[in-house]
Amino acid sequence: MFAGNKFIITVALNGGMQQDRDGAIVPKQPAELGEAAARCYEAGASLVHVHARDPQGKNSGDPAIYAEIIREIRKRCPVLVQTTNGIGVRRDPATGGFIWPTDEERLGLLNIDPKPDVFGVAAGSADFYHPEGGYHRETPYVNSPEFLRSTIKEVYARGSALEYEVVEASVIHRLVRYAEEGLFDRNRKNIWLLHGGGFGAVPAITRNLLFNIEEGLRYFPQAIFGITSTGREMFKMVTLGLSMQCDLVRVGFEDGIHLPDGSVAAHNHEMVSKAKEIGALFGMAPATVEEARERFGI
Repeated sequence: MFAGNKFIITVALNGGMQQDRDGAIVPKQPAELGEAAARCYEAGASLVHVHARDPQGKNSGDPAIYAEIIREIRKRCPVLVQTTNGIGVRRDPATGGFIWPTDEERLGLLNIDPKPDVFGVAAGSADFYHPEGGYHRETPYVNSPEFLRSTIKEVYARGSALEYEVVEASVIHRLVRYAEEGLFDRNRKNIWLLHGGGFGAVPAITRNLLFNIEEGLRYFPQAIFGITSTGREMFKMVTLGLSMQCDLVRVGFEDGIHLPDGSVAAHNHEMVSKAKEIGALFGMAPATVEEARERFGI
C-alpha cells in the first residue's frame, strides 16, 4: 500500500469495440487519445490504457498505430501508458463473427517503439461477454499458457511491471504454480493483480470480488491490488476497493460509460474526477506519475 493512502487511477480510454453512444464521445484516433489522456492526467490519472483503431474507427492490431498513440500522448503529458494485451477482435466480413488475434500478433505489442511504460496480460481464458464495451456475443477468449509465460518472461526481463487480469480466482493459483516453477519471484514487490467483474461469466458482486482479493493477497502479500468492473457496476466496485485502501482503480470508456449517479459521461476525465471524489471520502488521494512509477517498480 502507498504511504499516505495514495491510489493509482488508471483510465481505459477506448477499448477495441466501444463506440460513441448516449452522449459519450470515445477517442479513437491517435491525436484524440492524446488529448483524452492529457485531460485525464490533469484530472488526477497517472496511467492510461489504450487500444488502437484504424482510420475508420475499427479495432486494429497495427503496431504503427500504437506507436503513434504513444507519441501523441507523450507530447502532451507525462502520464504512464499501457497498451492492451489482447488487441481485441476483428469482424469476419463474410460471417460477421469475431476473429481473435494470434499469440504472435499479441506478443508483437511488446516490441512497440516508443515502448509502453507498463504491460498487461489476462492470466487465464474466459468466455468473453461484455456488451457494455461493445462485445454483444459471448465467445471464447483464449489466453494460452505459452502466451502468458512468454509475456511474463519478457516484461520482467525488461524491468517493467505486468498487470495480471484476474478473470477468476483459479488464475491466482496458476500464477503461484508458475512462481514455484521459477518463472518469476513470487515475493517481488510489483506483482500487479487487477480484480473485477462483469466480464463474461464473472459476476460484479461483492462476495466474488472479496474472495479474489483475499486469495491474491494471501499468496502475493506485497501485490499491487487493483479494482475494475463494467457498466453501471463500475463505480460500485471502485468504491468497494477504495474502502479497502486498494492500490489502484480502473475506470474509463472501455469498461462502461456511466457515472455513479447513472448519468452518462461525455468524456473519460469525468470518470477520473468521480474516482478522485470517492477516494477522498476514505482519506485517499490520487498518486502522481512519479509515485505510480515507484509503486510499479519502473
